[in-house]
Amino acid sequence: MARGRIRERLRRSHLHPFSCLRPNANNSEGPNPLQGPGFSRIVHCNQPLKHQKKPLKYCSNYISTTKYNIVTFLPKALYEQFHRLANLYFLVAAALSLTAVTPFSPLSMILPLAFVVGLSMAKEALEDWRRFAQDMKVNSRKASVHKEGGVFGYKPWQKIQVGDVVKVEKDQFFPADLLLLSTSYDDGICYVETMNLDGETNLKVKRSLDVTLPLEDDESFKNFAGIIKCEDPNPSLYTFVGTFEYERQVYPLEPSQILLRDSKLRNTSYVYGVVIFTGFDSKVMQNSTNSPSKRSKIEKKMDKIIYILLSLLVLISSISSIGFAVKIKFQMPNWEYMQPRFDNNLYDPDNPGKSGVAHLITALILYGYLIPISLYVSIEIVKVFQARFINQDIHMYDEETGNTAQARTSNLNEELGQVETILSDKTGTLTCNQMDFLKCSIAGTAYGVRSSEIELAAAKQIAMDLEEQDTQNINVSRYMKSANKEDSRGGPEIELESVITSKCENDQKPAIKGFNFEDSRLMHGHWLNEPNQEALLLFFRILAICQTAVPELNEESGMFTYEAESPDEAAFLAAAREFGFEFYKRTQSSVFISEKYAHPGRLTEREFKILNLLEFTSKRKRMSVIVQDEDGQILLLCKGADSVIFDRLSKNGRIHEETTTKHLTEYGEVGLRTLALAYKKLDEPEYSAWNNEFVKAKTSFSIDREAMLERVADMMEKDLILVGATAVEDKLQKGVPQCIDKLAQAGLKIWVLTGDKMETAINIGYSCSLLRQGMKRICITVLNSDVVAQDSKQAAKENILMQITNSSQMVKLEKDPHAAYALIIDGKSLTYALEDDMKHHFLALAVGCASVICCRVSPKQKALVTRLVKEGTKKTTLAIGDGANDVGMIQEADIGVGISGVEGMQAVMASDFSISQFRFLERLLVVHGHWCYKRIAQMICYFFYKNIAFGLTLFYFEAFTAFSGQSIYNDWYMLLFNVILTSLPVISLGVFEQDVSSEVCLQFPALYQQGTKNLFFDWYRILGWMGNGLYSSLVIFILNIVIFYNQAFRAGGQTADMAAVGATMFSCIICVVNFQMALTMSHFTWIQHLFVWGSIATWFLFLFLYGLMPPYYSGDVYKLLAEALGPAPIYWSTILLVTVACILPYLVHISFQRCFNPMDHHIIQEIKYYKKDVEDQYMWRRERSKARQETKIGFTARVDAKIRQLKGKLQKKSSTSVSRKLYAFPCRNVKSSPLFFFLVFLGKFLGFLALAFLIRFLAILCPIVVSGFIHFTESNPASYVH
Repeated sequence: MARGRIRERLRRSHLHPFSCLRPNANNSEGPNPLQGPGFSRIVHCNQPLKHQKKPLKYCSNYISTTKYNIVTFLPKALYEQFHRLANLYFLVAAALSLTAVTPFSPLSMILPLAFVVGLSMAKEALEDWRRFAQDMKVNSRKASVHKEGGVFGYKPWQKIQVGDVVKVEKDQFFPADLLLLSTSYDDGICYVETMNLDGETNLKVKRSLDVTLPLEDDESFKNFAGIIKCEDPNPSLYTFVGTFEYERQVYPLEPSQILLRDSKLRNTSYVYGVVIFTGFDSKVMQNSTNSPSKRSKIEKKMDKIIYILLSLLVLISSISSIGFAVKIKFQMPNWEYMQPRFDNNLYDPDNPGKSGVAHLITALILYGYLIPISLYVSIEIVKVFQARFINQDIHMYDEETGNTAQARTSNLNEELGQVETILSDKTGTLTCNQMDFLKCSIAGTAYGVRSSEIELAAAKQIAMDLEEQDTQNINVSRYMKSANKEDSRGGPEIELESVITSKCENDQKPAIKGFNFEDSRLMHGHWLNEPNQEALLLFFRILAICQTAVPELNEESGMFTYEAESPDEAAFLAAAREFGFEFYKRTQSSVFISEKYAHPGRLTEREFKILNLLEFTSKRKRMSVIVQDEDGQILLLCKGADSVIFDRLSKNGRIHEETTTKHLTEYGEVGLRTLALAYKKLDEPEYSAWNNEFVKAKTSFSIDREAMLERVADMMEKDLILVGATAVEDKLQKGVPQCIDKLAQAGLKIWVLTGDKMETAINIGYSCSLLRQGMKRICITVLNSDVVAQDSKQAAKENILMQITNSSQMVKLEKDPHAAYALIIDGKSLTYALEDDMKHHFLALAVGCASVICCRVSPKQKALVTRLVKEGTKKTTLAIGDGANDVGMIQEADIGVGISGVEGMQAVMASDFSISQFRFLERLLVVHGHWCYKRIAQMICYFFYKNIAFGLTLFYFEAFTAFSGQSIYNDWYMLLFNVILTSLPVISLGVFEQDVSSEVCLQFPALYQQGTKNLFFDWYRILGWMGNGLYSSLVIFILNIVIFYNQAFRAGGQTADMAAVGATMFSCIICVVNFQMALTMSHFTWIQHLFVWGSIATWFLFLFLYGLMPPYYSGDVYKLLAEALGPAPIYWSTILLVTVACILPYLVHISFQRCFNPMDHHIIQEIKYYKKDVEDQYMWRRERSKARQETKIGFTARVDAKIRQLKGKLQKKSSTSVSRKLYAFPCRNVKSSPLFFFLVFLGKFLGFLALAFLIRFLAILCPIVVSGFIHFTESNPASYVH
């Protein structure tokens, strides 16, 4: 690269009078005002070595978003693992297993714990390593840094130091916070895109100090030196206070001279800057928060269940220890065969307390199977598979970027199914940063026949709804045609008809960027045939002239492209070019337009001298340019918000105001961004007088400079003549309206948090149907900014509180059930609304509104709003964004989703899940979230059920054998129970279970409410499964004892010993829990069949093979199945009887539920099973319509409002009453089917049968058990001990 640079001829500061004030040097001899707390930072420019020692040593430019590092991983990861109560219990149990009172060997307790904890820690390490790898991609980016002697070389971002001089080229990110020194433009202007910081796509104008402009090439930095004294690191993106000492002069610094990390250089060849803040001192990192350790609500609730089981464990262990002490004290002296041999033996009748305490430890370890140690590791395995399914979902693959969805952490899979509030960024998340010129209104005539995405989506929904109406026999189309004849102006019915037909047009993606207009009346010069030629000519010229863009010739296409400050401006210029008015050149004082059709048959090039430019600001809401044409006529050309322009029209300039207003309303209804265009002619004396005032204001250095400029601009921008209006479609990402509509039908609330100005955010709200016509808007703003400036913040705060209070009262008093409110609040107002004494009032208002839009918010405010919603509502929140400005809210939310777009990876690195397009959020939540929630919930409930059913049998047997501490099961049985025989089936449930298919999930989004209402993991269901486990344990133990007690079970008359009873009881447990698993599953794959039935087969195979081993290894189990149990019919009949008795109540329960109180998915399963969705399409569509969750946002709500309006007019014109009511789930159409009556009968029959069986069973069993137990314990209390 050659040294030096080619200087741009255009001095861009002339185009920005409001933002390009250049401060003078501060020559005062007084003390530096930047001394004291908060202003202690000193930067030696081009001398980074001075910042390697204290007190000037600052943090490095290295950043990290990981949870751990090489030092903190072991302690933090161990804390995370033993923060779980179950793991903590097993740690204590493993330690106690080293004592003499343990019923198991220490190795059998330590190895499972080490395996579970080690596997979880390895998973955490792998996920954090991925974050580290992405961090290194950012830290390893190269930047051109001055080394010495005017030589620049590339250096990784992480090695950049404070004081380094950095050269950044076009379309590169700034590696740190820099002070701008010079640019490729003569006057030090550069353009910066801050989308990663505040979400805005509009380019920001930055400018350097005049004194550093001579630093124009690499060589000029050979001897450069200076000192910067400025504020300490802080998160404020829009403020900066400091001074720059250079060549014995002190110059004040402003935010317009600061280039922030992660913003991008645009429309400028290169800039030079000196590093002020690095790494975590930079403003973007100051707005970030530490990576939190997130846990799902199910996991937190699981801890409470563990507390309950632990309490139960302590209770039965205490009962066992007390019972053991009583036996030792009063009955052991009579047991001659149990006399203690040593004085210090624990079986000492003279010291029963010591025996009881020792037995308590034994019992705590023995009954430890109530606490499922394999639960956590099984959940980890299941979540890894679920995450893999998310990663490999082909329906979430983006062909444009080649990216798939990524579950960056699997800890929160089930949380995806319980989201109630989504907080979304706008730019790059909902929109794709592209504006398309779609429609326009010129001199009262509407042009443009293409439909917006919202129109097409709404038309499709309207057509479906009209098709599904029970009142389809009413000739709606005939009425609409008659209405067309009666109302020449066209009403909502005519509009509805045109929208429906518009869906059939070929609406392909436009080949011309920024231009999606179609109307033969204006294209190809046909506008010359229109009656309003003069207005059309003026309209096109305003589009081409009223702008600040720079044209660039595309050598490949031969067309001009435009580097504009906003996408709107680029769309206007593209439209002007297509209409035949091409802007192709800009000089210091003129713009040049090539007019193709102004004079038929020849191309005319026109020069318009730029006299003044009054730029657009969020406060002014308009932009004006004063030009002089080749005939010497001076014109003011203006474009801006219609509310602002209409207030400035002259009396004779309002000819087309009424029709233009109607068109603007129509454009707004379909989500288009609108601007009004106006002009006025100026006389030379009038302009000269005004220009003198403008020059005085522009060159003023007083505090009121901006106010003076605005006042002078207002003097000029009045008495305008309306020309027309534009309608630009802010291109949403593909499928955004449909996704938002589907999420709204699923019952989710959506908030938009954006750094854009309020008007832009409102337009996007209309585009994606978060806002609609007829929705009542509540705008919370600081009404008078001057009050705040005059140090009356308390008054502003009281004003905001009053607005919130009044709005809340209005929402509460609303009686219209269809009324919908939208809350819109700006960043300044949000500052007050988030204070402790006001934030709950704000939250209450926001929750009562259908949609919430927060504008001009900083990254910190995004995080604070997210925290308020999360903590205030106690509901699951999801934050989604694509830029560095979204990192705070992504990390603060319960679930963070990053968009892996084209602008950096900061959001993805901080997220829990990443997707390529917002539309994939629908499938991530409605499909994968629904599945993961139900799988994990059912899996955990089943885990507790099987462990209670198994663990309590140990307690019953110990009580039956005088609290001896003896286990009825072989150690190998107990080891295999959780590791192999019951773990694989439950893992298959968690991985493959589906109540309905993915297509049905998307067709019936209201199914998602099962997760938000927590229907499958509430205390009713949890305690029900625990009760089922208690019942099963009682049936298994009692039936086995009664059947085998003092009864021959072999042909030779032998009675059963402990080994035979234990093996039979364990066989019953394995069959019961696996059959229960089969009844729980709704969806079977060959893997589930293999695991469920294979587990039962594996048990019998193990018992057979283990019995074939020599007695030294097999012990009491030697040939137990082959010779003792296998040939005995009573063994197999006992297993069958116990299994049926255990699962019968559950079978009765689910039969009763499906008959009398079916859940949503039960009805859908029945419809799908009998293929009613194929045979009766009308019924299927009707059920889908009934299944919608009532919503007030989305295009479905817009369609519903339109249909209500249509039906209201139908009722007036027809005697037939038409009404429509959307019912929520569950639908009840199956009640009329023969299957329904059969199920009712079957449920009643099974219920009576089960009741009769239980009564008969208890009548026979109770006397036998009571008498047998009394006789057994009195005659031989310890016969089963040895």
